[in-house]
Amino acid sequence: MAYKYLVIVESPAKAKTIEKYLGRNYKVVASLGHIRDLPKSRMGIHFDENYAPDYITIRGKGPLIKDLKKHAKKAEKVFLAADPDREGEAIAWHLSHLLKLDGEEKNRVVFNEITKEAVKNAFKEPRDLNKDLIDSQQARRILDRIVGYSISPILWKKVKKGLSAGRVQSVALKLVVDRENEIKAFVPKEYWSIEGKFKKEKKTFDASFYGIDKKKKALKTNEEVQEILSTLDSDNWTVESVIKKERKRNASLPFTTSSMQQEAARKLNFRTRKTMQVAQQLYEGITLGKSGTNGLITYMRTDSTRISDTAKFEAAELITNDYGKEYSAVKPRQGKNSETAQDAHEAIRPTSALRKPSEIKSYLSKDQYKLYNLIWSRFIASQMTPAVYDTVRVDIIQNGVKFRANGSTIKFAGYQKVYVEGSDDDKKEKDNLLPEMSEGDTVTSVDLKPNQHFTQPPARFSEATLIKTLEEKGVGRPSTYAPTLETIQRRYYVSLKNKRFEPTELGTIVNGIIVEFFPNIVDVNFTAEMEKDLDAVEEGKKEWVEVIDQFYKPFEKEVENAEKNIEKIEIKDEPAGFDCDKCGSPMVIKIGRYGKFYACSNFPECRNTQAIVKEIGVKCPTCGEGEVVERKSKKNRLFYGCSRYPDCDFISWNKPVGRNCPKCDHYLVEKKSKKSSQVVCENCDYEEEIQK
Repeated sequence: MAYKYLVIVESPAKAKTIEKYLGRNYKVVASLGHIRDLPKSRMGIHFDENYAPDYITIRGKGPLIKDLKKHAKKAEKVFLAADPDREGEAIAWHLSHLLKLDGEEKNRVVFNEITKEAVKNAFKEPRDLNKDLIDSQQARRILDRIVGYSISPILWKKVKKGLSAGRVQSVALKLVVDRENEIKAFVPKEYWSIEGKFKKEKKTFDASFYGIDKKKKALKTNEEVQEILSTLDSDNWTVESVIKKERKRNASLPFTTSSMQQEAARKLNFRTRKTMQVAQQLYEGITLGKSGTNGLITYMRTDSTRISDTAKFEAAELITNDYGKEYSAVKPRQGKNSETAQDAHEAIRPTSALRKPSEIKSYLSKDQYKLYNLIWSRFIASQMTPAVYDTVRVDIIQNGVKFRANGSTIKFAGYQKVYVEGSDDDKKEKDNLLPEMSEGDTVTSVDLKPNQHFTQPPARFSEATLIKTLEEKGVGRPSTYAPTLETIQRRYYVSLKNKRFEPTELGTIVNGIIVEFFPNIVDVNFTAEMEKDLDAVEEGKKEWVEVIDQFYKPFEKEVENAEKNIEKIEIKDEPAGFDCDKCGSPMVIKIGRYGKFYACSNFPECRNTQAIVKEIGVKCPTCGEGEVVERKSKKNRLFYGCSRYPDCDFISWNKPVGRNCPKCDHYLVEKKSKKSSQVVCENCDYEEEIQK
């Protein structure tokens, strides 16, 4: 089919959506991401030529580039419509170079959402390639290459092959190691509380010890508790004060990339990478029956909380119609972007507030629906009025001993009609209704219970809390968090246990080397300042060569020092406690790409290896001979298989319980969710709750 214009985007899904909007004069094709990059086999940077990068065509992209050139020759004009960010600008620049496009012609098209109106408007106003954006992305790529390709070979020589170091990943690893050291060094401190149950007429309520002689007091020992209890001589207490207030709670701001990743982890149990994959699908377009293909959310890599006036108006219309005028905020809360925010795009929001999740659920996959519902609900709530609580604080006294009761009831739901933000500590605010009391009233103590406590060490990082910490410290940018967390796990520097990061022995060793010999790389303030310098390049305030040069000159000396002074570290193999079944030599435990494994100590003469597996005490339901064991996939996901693999190919993502279904005789498995655990049959509808 003849066409006048060629449009190049990154992905086939995006190409398919846009082509439907533009009509028959346009042909839309995908570059499948980057087409040029630095070579993998060498540094690829000419240090004596102002750090000029040596870009080469990515292996395997030759036929694709040939097709792109053929399509470009047939077109009157080529439009470059990669994503609206630094990386997208760099992809467009590389395409322009390879296709030898006219640098003076305005052919760069950007849109923040893939809707018919947004796409058509973007093509009415194409612009030049943004040199500052390109330079900023190039500077980041070169800087990361210098760090990675300078430190990694040292780690290979001094520790083991296959290791890597990176600018952001090294900071993330240090945070995990430092937290683990805090936990190990933590000394619990004893403290006490006294919880009381009181009665006013026939209604009971709870109150806690507050202080003595009108001063707040912390209880450190049981002796202090007993001393206070000994001063009480009756069950009657006097209400000293009753303070009633109205408290408002504002809605959360619409999502940035980071806050979306955190909330999807808390509420949907999504890993960071999964969140971004699903968000990409929603952004690029979903076919919604007769209405065709539509992009459902705005661009998902953003650190801004800004919302367009059009989106605000549409949300206000929906809120007024569906919930009532009193729920629509006259002036929705305006977020203040962090110092590091670029504000290049809007916050993540639905492209149309009127496209309700329930109405398009049938067109979405389970995961797409969950994430779209989260984004839609968060955005709508951000445009609603605050929740209003009636709060009451009651102080009761006897012989100078004061207990305090706090109560709250929700008076007006406001934004909570639609959405309540998740929490990392899973604490939920509940209504606590106190009986009506007035100053001077008498209440009766029913029970006073002393409780001993010990302070707890800081919690290990989850994916959500590690991303939050990196963002707060100004390390990395929205697009870097998912690959950073993936890298430190893939290198086996950290392991994820009970959804919390723990450093491995290897990670601790690597961190120790980088901290000692490359302190700036893992210095949070240094890295945050470097991010600001790179952002200044993007804003046209600094030259990228200057930024790289300021970093490289002292770094080069650190590399020389490290090569001379780092002593070779031998990670000793642990004895496995049994012999090799092939040659009889002792087996040992080694560390590989995916964690620890058994290997023959007679390597390389004998190359016998075995996975380290944990038996769960259940016979294989397929062959009946082997034991069911825990295994891990290459993506570190736990699954269950037969110990006789590959002779038996039994596999299950859920844990078999060793019983068969009473309805169909298929094996039963334990299925866990955040809220409950069930024993279910995956062959029929049988299920039973697990009694805790």
